[in-house]
Amino acid sequence: MVDKRTGAADMDRTALRRHLPSLPFVAALAVLLAIGAAFFIYLGIYNIAADEPHTPVVYSVLESLRNRSIETHARGITPPADLGSAQRISTGAGLYAEMCSGCHLGPGVEKSEMSQGLYPQAPELATARGLTPAQQFWIIKHGVKLSAMPAWGRTHPDPLIWDMVAFIRKLPGMSPEQYKAVVASAPADHDTMMKDMPGMK
Repeated sequence: MVDKRTGAADMDRTALRRHLPSLPFVAALAVLLAIGAAFFIYLGIYNIAADEPHTPVVYSVLESLRNRSIETHARGITPPADLGSAQRISTGAGLYAEMCSGCHLGPGVEKSEMSQGLYPQAPELATARGLTPAQQFWIIKHGVKLSAMPAWGRTHPDPLIWDMVAFIRKLPGMSPEQYKAVVASAPADHDTMMKDMPGMK
């Protein structure tokens, strides 16, 4: 005697296979898509110019890719216990003014020629929020592809990068006067700070 439930399940599987595309069809479609993508890239159809914005779909995909990548790769990074110290903030202010303000600006800092020509636009860190210290550290150290954000970790040790994170976290809400004052109070110039770092002499 045939089990009605087994027979029904077999019929369901048969019906599903009938409605799904065959393996040769899927393979042929994949090959055609790959050929089309290759021609699209080879012919240079997509405008990569920085003064021509991405289409909304491309921008959304790249933004999601960037955000998820940063979240994933920043996991496990632990900020130093003294991240909020006045010394770190002061040192970070000097580094920020020399290395970052040209693109990311600051309270009372006018847009530079470089910042206006970037695409995507560098975030103005005096108003940007939402990233964790670990994520900010990862971005500064490793940079971001498809943007003008360099990997400062190639030339700067972790302690100085954490100093920059310490300052960046104080930027939102800072007045132009406070910004100028903390930059002016930076303990040393860039070369001196680099020279004083272990292994950088």
